[in-house]
Amino acid sequence: MRVGTDISVLAEPGRPDSSVLSEHLALADLAEPLGFDSLFTLEHHFTGYSMSPSPLQLLAYYAAKTTRITLGTCVIVLPWYDPIRVAEQIAYLDLLCRGRCMFGFGRGAASVEYAGFRIPMEEARARFAEAAQLITKALRDEVFEWDGEFYKIPRMSIRPRPMSNPERRFYASSVSRESAEIMAKLGFGMMLIMQNEWSKSAADIQSFREVALSVGHPPSPPVILTNVSCAPTRAEAHERAMQYLGAKWDSIDAHYNFSDGHLANVKGYESYGKMAKTYGKMKDPASRQKMTEFYVSIQIVGTADDCIQQLGELQRLTGMDHVVCDFSYGRMPPARAELNMRHFAERALPVLQRDPAFVRPVDVPTPAAKNDDVFAPA
Repeated sequence: MRVGTDISVLAEPGRPDSSVLSEHLALADLAEPLGFDSLFTLEHHFTGYSMSPSPLQLLAYYAAKTTRITLGTCVIVLPWYDPIRVAEQIAYLDLLCRGRCMFGFGRGAASVEYAGFRIPMEEARARFAEAAQLITKALRDEVFEWDGEFYKIPRMSIRPRPMSNPERRFYASSVSRESAEIMAKLGFGMMLIMQNEWSKSAADIQSFREVALSVGHPPSPPVILTNVSCAPTRAEAHERAMQYLGAKWDSIDAHYNFSDGHLANVKGYESYGKMAKTYGKMKDPASRQKMTEFYVSIQIVGTADDCIQQLGELQRLTGMDHVVCDFSYGRMPPARAELNMRHFAERALPVLQRDPAFVRPVDVPTPAAKNDDVFAPA
């Protein structure tokens, strides 16, 4: 199993953004020395929810600072960009890191970000699908042109050309039924944030796999993003997870405003409206405690042996061969985040990477899911 980590930088009231960012970059600097396989960057804007407005720019920085690890995005939100610029930047990063890159794409769910970029949120799904096709074509074909709904591209070529066919390492997050067939035909894999019961995640992955097989494109194994709390004792790991994953709820709702139910009236986001009830309960301490306990239960939490066992079960259910771990969340102090990351790297990482037990299973079961109203994004 390949195991990576990410850079997720939540702003802190009363502290300069520069100081907060430097602490998270120091954690990211540990990824390669500690033996992780990959380093991923997020994308968010305007609220400080995750201060990473330019994931490819940050990866170019790490292309120069690293020699071995894979550099990835989770995710680039395509509707906010000129797709030709994205294709150029991917090609350039591919050259700068000599092919050590992979890319997740998504369409985003925060109305504040769509408003900031002056893009109608109702167009998100269609823009995402068209941009994904165009970026793939621009990287794959030395000369291309495009005549679509949103983009009219004359005959041209992006230069310099990439060196390693990065379009073969593309992943889509939150793939809708409407766009699944398009993504599958393009050869995209699935990138999934662990935000609900593992059985539901497994069912979503299997659904995408069935669509891909139906169009003759068996997908790559999924990439899964999860929070990790790893400690010498279960009590310590659980206490840390409850405290800091519990602290995420306010920052999530401050950014996405799920609690007001506005997304129920946005084309393409109607299903998100049902989360208003869940997030509206967060002001009640008992409900918040219950929701936090559930959220912690679907992350990777415990001793190193517990984490190994849990990731093995997650792999068995989903068929993943690459997991991206967030060790710093909810404004966790840097020292605690580093202890979390180091303990996992020392005790769990070698087993996950080298033990034959963690070779991806060929047959992936799809157990029934029960809960479908939780959303705690990266």
